[in-house]
Amino acid sequence: MPSHLSADRPAAQPPGRGSVDALITQTRRLKGEVDAVRRDTEGDGTDHPRGRWQRALCDLALHQLDDLDEHLAQLRDGPLPTAPAPEPATPAQGSLLSRVGSAEWNLLTDEASWSAELYRILGRDPATPPLTLDELPSLVLDEDRPGLTAMVTNCLVDARPIDGEFRIARPDGDVRTVHMMGEPVLDTDGSTASMWAVLRDVSELRRSQRVVSETRDSLHHQQQAARTEHRLAVELQEAVLPPWRGSLRLPHRGPRSLDLAARYLPASTHTMIGGDWYDALELTGGDTLLSVGDLTGQGVGVTSHMTMLLGAVRGMAMAGARPGQLMAWLNQLLDATVQPALGSAVCCRYHPATRTLVWAQAGHPAPLLFRDGTGRVLDSPDGVLLGATSGAVYGQAEETLEPGDLLLLHTDGLVPGHTGAAAAQLLLGLTPRLAGSADAEDCIRAVVEEFGTGEREDNACVLVARVTS
Repeated sequence: MPSHLSADRPAAQPPGRGSVDALITQTRRLKGEVDAVRRDTEGDGTDHPRGRWQRALCDLALHQLDDLDEHLAQLRDGPLPTAPAPEPATPAQGSLLSRVGSAEWNLLTDEASWSAELYRILGRDPATPPLTLDELPSLVLDEDRPGLTAMVTNCLVDARPIDGEFRIARPDGDVRTVHMMGEPVLDTDGSTASMWAVLRDVSELRRSQRVVSETRDSLHHQQQAARTEHRLAVELQEAVLPPWRGSLRLPHRGPRSLDLAARYLPASTHTMIGGDWYDALELTGGDTLLSVGDLTGQGVGVTSHMTMLLGAVRGMAMAGARPGQLMAWLNQLLDATVQPALGSAVCCRYHPATRTLVWAQAGHPAPLLFRDGTGRVLDSPDGVLLGATSGAVYGQAEETLEPGDLLLLHTDGLVPGHTGAAAAQLLLGLTPRLAGSADAEDCIRAVVEEFGTGEREDNACVLVARVTS
């Protein structure tokens, strides 16, 4: 019987929600029509083998349409986040109805009748006589034989319908899965006179279901792994970075000379944490270390590298390393790691007694200095990306700051869709707003309102330091 719907033609592109809803509507309308045909075959009062076969086919079609309805709903709504539901015990897709055969076993005459299609399903020579019910289990795999025997026994003894599956070994060695539906035919005295059955080869269907189940499980595992990796990366980042929001509080040993605030801006187009960092650390003698940086890549591995690098920055700065020498040692550290990585960074050492800022950079955007209602990009000393080349030498620059000056450090990607000089010019366009800000946190808020509310393809950090005295 040809199927009304076919999934054998591959779609040119994934269907939209509207087209899937239309298919669901068609499927449910078709289910009602098939059910009406099924009731008509019951109402004619005949018990002809052809009528029984037609009713069985209607039952099969209804099972298939039920599962098709469910699968289309899953296609529309997407994979479930929880464990997959058990596989249905009945066929799932009408397009996989490749072959259906029928059989009848007369218990009074011990005769059997098979359709030609059943011979093909079981791989038997049509010239050979059909197998009796006692001989049929000889085709079935050992582990499935008890199940078939129980179904046949329940049908013959208790008049229960047959509805189950088993695997057969064909003469050519091919193993096929067969779905069998049947009923007993009772004699006038109530005893079982014969048994008829419809058998269908569902091997391809079951293989398809296994593939769907395996890919669904793989998707769930992948999603779970991604969630776990994201959580670990966030925990690593939160463990080493100062708070993402609010002013940065340092254990000031002397008069407070810098008002600090910073913000981490995660990407909006993906959930992976990158290698961006910012840091402010009070050093021995009252100096303050300011740094921002970025390692290429995303995920736990990159965040772990960032943690290592930030720890090295802090340790070397506490040991008294000047920014240029600090960058050279960071480059040597990245070059010596087992998993090579590239990074950019800017490190500033601020001496409050003279309000002197000494800084170095490694392939990173230069700090922006805002003073008296104007802004400019600081002239960058030489410095290549960290990890790009062995033995690189990094220059230093020095800038004398004044009370009220505002220094802005950021990682690339702070301004969505712009990098380098273009991003710097857009940031400098905030000069009027930053000049009117009450403190560093207000400055950060102005930057975020301008560049942090739209779509963002990359993670970014911004750190603001305002000279208070």
